[in-house]
Amino acid sequence: MKYLLYIIGFFALTANAQQSIPQDSTEVEWIIVEGDSIPKTAIDLDEVLLLQKLQFDSKNDRIRYLILKRKTIKVYPYAKLAAERLETLNERLGMLERKSERKAYAKIIQKYIEEEFSAELKKLTRTEGQILVKLIYRQTGETTFDLVKNLRNGWRAFWYNSTAQLFNISLKEEYKPLEVKEDFLIEDILQRAFQSGQLKRQNPAFDIDYYDLTDKWLASNITKTN
Repeated sequence: MKYLLYIIGFFALTANAQQSIPQDSTEVEWIIVEGDSIPKTAIDLDEVLLLQKLQFDSKNDRIRYLILKRKTIKVYPYAKLAAERLETLNERLGMLERKSERKAYAKIIQKYIEEEFSAELKKLTRTEGQILVKLIYRQTGETTFDLVKNLRNGWRAFWYNSTAQLFNISLKEEYKPLEVKEDFLIEDILQRAFQSGQLKRQNPAFDIDYYDLTDKWLASNITKTN
């Protein structure tokens, strides 16, 4: 899983130099009443989706869904981390004009990966690795292949992708819940985990309409509801 270690470690490294600053989620709005400004406190609430209760055609279908759920919840935090750090990472790389500086920065990253992330991410199975690739695309809007290519070079991205294919993993894989059944089920798993608080919600890099997804897949008798 070296290619994934590189990506996640690259993003995670930028977190070390950052300090979290508590933010007040309360906004103050003003209502004008006969010329007077009256403050009104407004609190932003998370969107709540009305999730369909899933039923499955067979016991095996339900088992496959539960296995997919376990794997998705396991790897989602890494994809979320990638999205959180991508913007800061690009800014830092943009400030390094000389090739030697970028090379030195890459060495620091490599050491960080080996010390902090290798042991954990190497435990991922092939299917977990492929789900992670899809979720990285969901959260960043870029394939893992393109992220490696942009951060290092095209040859290294090609090499990583060729190596990944030996394990039936494509770094060029995108996330298409409207077209791919498994991706729809992953999205369903994420939405349920967000609602229950099992995972912390992070908006995807592109629009995903959950109701459009359920309309399509339920109408196609992929999954049934009560």
